Amino acid sequence: MSEFERKKIEIDLMSFTSKNFQRPSECRNLEQIRFYVRELCLKIEELEERFDHVPNCAYALLAQYNSKQNTMLNEEFKTNHHGV
Repeated sequence: MSEFERKKIEIDLMSFTSKNFQRPSECRNLEQIRFYVRELCLKIEELEERFDHVPNCAYALLAQYNSKQNTMLNEEFKTNHHGV
């Protein structure tokens, strides 16, 4: 695969996510984050199958969603188990 093709896949992915996903920092609940994680994983699988290539930005975005999810889970745990 040429560098041009790799760059086009990356640009297309970034365009897709910017149109269809909220940024991790803008997500306000766990269900929303879980939805985006599932959708992003499906997109990653699609890119692997179609092009045998996944841009690093896809994994970076997935890591951001996972980090936000972990932060929200930690906050929820603290809130629900504060007195325990």
